[in-house]
Amino acid sequence: MRAKRASIEVWKSGVSRTDRLPPPHKRLNSDHLGTQRLEKMGINGKNDEHTDIERVAVLDFGAQYGKVIDRRVREANLLSEMFPLKAKAKDILSKGKFKAIIISGGPNSVYAKGAPQLDEEIFTCGLPVLGICYGFQLLNKGHGGGVAKEQVREDGQCSVRLDTSCELFHGLNESEQVLLTHGDSVTEATVAPGFKVVATSGGHVAGIACAEKRLYGVQFHPEVDLTINGRKIFDNFLFRIAGCSGGYTLSNREQMCIDEIRQTVGEKKALVLVSGGVDSSVCAALLNRALGPQRVTAIHIDNGFMRKDESDHVVKSLKAIDLPVHREYAGLMFMVGTVSGKHGDSEPLDRTVDPEIKRQIIGNTFIRVKDRVMDELKLKKEDYFLAQGTLRPDLIESASELASGHADTIKTHHNDTALVRELRASGRVIEPLKDFHKDEVRELGRSLGLPDELVDRQPFPGPGLAIRIICAQKPHICSDFGTTHQCLNVLTNLSRQPTTPFEEEYREKMLAAMSGWEISELLSQSFAIYSTLLPIKSVGVQGDSRSYSYVAALSSAQTPIPWQLLARYATVIPKLLHNINRVVYVFGDPVVYPVTTITPTYLNAFTVKTLQEADHVATEALHGRRVDGSRDPNLVDLSKKVQQFLLLGSLFVEGITAYPVFENCLSSGCHHRCEKIWFS
Repeated sequence: MRAKRASIEVWKSGVSRTDRLPPPHKRLNSDHLGTQRLEKMGINGKNDEHTDIERVAVLDFGAQYGKVIDRRVREANLLSEMFPLKAKAKDILSKGKFKAIIISGGPNSVYAKGAPQLDEEIFTCGLPVLGICYGFQLLNKGHGGGVAKEQVREDGQCSVRLDTSCELFHGLNESEQVLLTHGDSVTEATVAPGFKVVATSGGHVAGIACAEKRLYGVQFHPEVDLTINGRKIFDNFLFRIAGCSGGYTLSNREQMCIDEIRQTVGEKKALVLVSGGVDSSVCAALLNRALGPQRVTAIHIDNGFMRKDESDHVVKSLKAIDLPVHREYAGLMFMVGTVSGKHGDSEPLDRTVDPEIKRQIIGNTFIRVKDRVMDELKLKKEDYFLAQGTLRPDLIESASELASGHADTIKTHHNDTALVRELRASGRVIEPLKDFHKDEVRELGRSLGLPDELVDRQPFPGPGLAIRIICAQKPHICSDFGTTHQCLNVLTNLSRQPTTPFEEEYREKMLAAMSGWEISELLSQSFAIYSTLLPIKSVGVQGDSRSYSYVAALSSAQTPIPWQLLARYATVIPKLLHNINRVVYVFGDPVVYPVTTITPTYLNAFTVKTLQEADHVATEALHGRRVDGSRDPNLVDLSKKVQQFLLLGSLFVEGITAYPVFENCLSSGCHHRCEKIWFS
């Protein structure tokens, strides 16, 4: 089980919505503004003609959450615009009727050389300001307060104490669960003059306010679902403090996308690469609607890393919506693909172990195969635009300037590589979904009439299984491996008395860095949790930045498996041990010995075929079927729940701990200890 991975959207707590906000599909299809008004707007919701519309400015300081802030504002029926950190207060005010400013978080330290700064007039322009994470620290520092780097980061869901008399926290509980991702902190002694502490997390300040000037800052991230009542905080800021009315509704975003396609493509044609996933399928359907089938060429490139029989299903499903597809097998071309860098060409893909290089090779090879297919089909490149189903999270993770000029690169997406950016810079790429998130695309797909089996498919990355195979030539054992392993063992056995000075020292340090409820839960542990540091590296996110670190494996002889305790460890371990960014559970017998060797693993026919079969078995089981496709009466169809589980989080960076909740199978005559499973 992948108990914690900071780069996957995995869970969403139930959050009460305000009565004024309709559900996403209602907002998507509402028609309050009219088509004529929409035609005057750009795809990012900008409307220079109607300056009387209430707007909220989002200053993007490089947060992986920046676009989620923008999305939360749009969900509140307000027009939001994202500005770079260099934006001047006077320039923002000149662009329209702005009611508030929100400053995002970012991967920098406010004291780091070259750290992003903002125009100080932002704080004196008269608009209410909400600073989040890095924005909170800038707010405090800009008014004479201090910010210090801490020994222990806070990464994960934590409990904070709130002053509910503060307008920002009106209607919330005195204790709330929030997401914290930071290494720099503010203490009560370093709060800026004139500001009041309105939220705390342990010994750190988690929120400040100057009500007279309508300036507010929070160290945590209210925009993500891990902050349980984050939407309420935004409502309080936007409506109670800023006085917004919430009368702006994006009417029929489908029409906006179609308008953009027609305006961009003009009299030319579009070529779209379709993987069969929801993003590229919705993109293709939009192109079909906007331009007609005679001006759209759809190509499905089988890169050799698709799921079992995936390409057959892709072609069949797209033909069902009257979209003819040219299928091209290019597995060998991908395997031998390379990418050019500072030191020349990389190793071919089948000898590459670095996941970032793998993604770049795959992305560039897609473009090369596309060019080859166009030559074979005698399509003139100058007559075509390349259409992609790129989403906003893709661009944010790749640190694309289309989404953010300062976001830290988490991973390069196959649709945002150097070659793609070259095409984009030349104006030859059309990406009508670049302002959408996954759940919004699903709603758009439904409004286009796409079938549920296509719209609700489990997410599958364009590079396919190639990035789900962790490749390595040798064990990843650095100088900190042994110490990290020892610390991990101490942390997972806090209820046991230390037997060495080392254990005693690190036990005290860890207890000092933990919250009271974490200490209470982990010290009450009455059975052994075995922990092993795996000598491999995993991509993740810590503190808004990409990390490439060790994986911790937990195991237990306890029956039933203590999922909630394991989930607590999956949160605490990366918080205290920064060179671990993923925690997994090992089924079967406990792993009681150190793991210091690996099987050298590359992308090849054997590893891909093995994963295809394993993926097929798991997929069939999730659909309640046997491997041969027949219905198994002892299995429950969980495909819908797992699909929802993967997508309910706001963004990949939330770093949630996922663990299954079981219910005994009630099937009559079942003797297999079958269980119903969902995720919490």
